[in-house]
Amino acid sequence: MNFDLRPHTILLTVAGSRAYGLDRPDSDVDLKGVAVPPAAWFHGFLREFEQAEDVSDFRGVLTPGEAAVVDRTRLEGVVYDIRKFFGLATACNPNILDVLFCRDEEVRVTSAAGARLRAHRALFVSGAARHTFGGYAAAQLKRIRGHRKWLLDPPTHPPTRGEFGLPEHTLLPADQVNAVNAGVDKVLGGLGQSADEATWLAAARRFGLDDNLVYVMVQERAYASAARHYRQFETWRKSRNPARAAAEAKFGYDTKHAAHLVRLLRMATEILATGEVRVWRADREELLAVRDGAWPYDALVGWAEQQDAELETLLRSGPIAVPAQPDREAIDRLCVELVEQVLASRER
Repeated sequence: MNFDLRPHTILLTVAGSRAYGLDRPDSDVDLKGVAVPPAAWFHGFLREFEQAEDVSDFRGVLTPGEAAVVDRTRLEGVVYDIRKFFGLATACNPNILDVLFCRDEEVRVTSAAGARLRAHRALFVSGAARHTFGGYAAAQLKRIRGHRKWLLDPPTHPPTRGEFGLPEHTLLPADQVNAVNAGVDKVLGGLGQSADEATWLAAARRFGLDDNLVYVMVQERAYASAARHYRQFETWRKSRNPARAAAEAKFGYDTKHAAHLVRLLRMATEILATGEVRVWRADREELLAVRDGAWPYDALVGWAEQQDAELETLLRSGPIAVPAQPDREAIDRLCVELVEQVLASRER
């Protein structure tokens, strides 16, 4: 990076559970911010900056309570280059909108440019929130379902090649495997890696492969998927927080993921229906109860599926309180003006 991050940061906020009002005494301190690097990073080609994940320089801006937590744990966060931040914000990235819409109480560093950025935050809110907030929520639900399967029916051993009718070592040359995968990927429009078995099999036959080779490739894919699944299970099992693992065992699913899922879907609905990004949660007590296992698993999944369907209906049928798409030209002008404002102030 080769420049001092702190004087180049125009906006820095406390993020995560502390920004939502969902923190507990042991909650980590997470910071997110925006930086305008020196002029050479814009005008030259030898230096690049996208983000910095060492935010230790900002320990001095924390509240005493936050500093005490950091003393026991560590300070985490990320400061983005202003251009990357604008790109993420324009896409309605939930974690980035938190920086723009959190309460003033969560702002730890701000400059004239940072204040101006927050004053124009409405530019970044659009119907894309249905897909970004909804997509993050779907990811939480996928984790909940995956972890629940591991809780109820954990794998007992790593898969073996023999279980898939394969010899101990693959007989297929790597260049042949790569050629087949590339051909199938082309048939599927670039989606070969994520295709299910039936879809991949149909595409392989369209590609003109011999049935014997198709069978072996399908089995190799199935074995690789099972091996990957087992590695993920082992990583999850070994890295779980003990308290979180105890809660999962008690309630049968990851309640922390559940609280985030509920928050994300509610925020998506609020954005589309009212145009407001409510980072600090008025429903914090209910969300904390969800985190403590108040909702049975089936009730959570049913609610999430219904909420997602209602979001889609709201987006398609309208009216919604935000533009369908952001004004990218206006956002670009703001980015240019902020960079020029900051660089000019450094020359004085």
